[in-house]
Amino acid sequence: MTTSHILQARDLWAGHGGEDVLRGVSIELAAGQEPVGIVGPSGVGKSTLVSALLGEVKPSSGTVTWGGRTVTRLGRRDKKTFKAAVRRVSQDGLPGIDPASTVTHVLKSGLTDARKGGRPSGQSIEDLLDLVGLEHRYADRPLRTLSGGERQRVALARALATRPDVLLLDEPLTALDPTMRGEIAGRVKETATRLGTGVLLVSHDLELVHRMTSTAHLLVDGEFVASGPLQQVLAESEHPVVRELAQAAPLAVQRWT
Repeated sequence: MTTSHILQARDLWAGHGGEDVLRGVSIELAAGQEPVGIVGPSGVGKSTLVSALLGEVKPSSGTVTWGGRTVTRLGRRDKKTFKAAVRRVSQDGLPGIDPASTVTHVLKSGLTDARKGGRPSGQSIEDLLDLVGLEHRYADRPLRTLSGGERQRVALARALATRPDVLLLDEPLTALDPTMRGEIAGRVKETATRLGTGVLLVSHDLELVHRMTSTAHLLVDGEFVASGPLQQVLAESEHPVVRELAQAAPLAVQRWT
């Protein structure tokens, strides 16, 4: 693995102004590695970590690097490459995009990012729809006619259009019903494995994290307090917040152990 494929935070302290919500977090994500999960209560810094990894939040201390270069200091050309190599899907699905835009327009923007970033994928609009289980007839649909779950699936397809090295998923499937969530999670995991894409999944959904990842970090008050396979962490950790998470999902924890 060359350093060009590695996104890394070291001793990261960061927040959105005011007091830091992340306190000394370190994580490494790389193309080809097994998916990694992050779980924890609301307000502990999960989304802030994703924003910092993308260079949208500047650390007050520590570093975030991609290929050994600080992500907040990338030059114009490197930013295009980074935008294609590291992709995010958030709970909002497609924020800031004109709801009159068609699905085809949105997915073409992903293919354009791939071309500008020097990684044209050769995928068609139909290929991308297939990845997320949407019928080809959706191609001409305006975003405003889609459900929240359908928009989230289009957002996933757009992110995958560049065949990224790293995919950052921040509550990406919240609008889907449990059955469809499981199906799409399986598709995304299979696609990421085939493409050699490293995945970071941030979610409150313990079932989703258990299904998609091999290792999970428990983030509490801006710090990782436990790490390992999710079922093992929930069964063995004595941290009070981890115990609360386990007690809130007793049937799942029982199945996993």
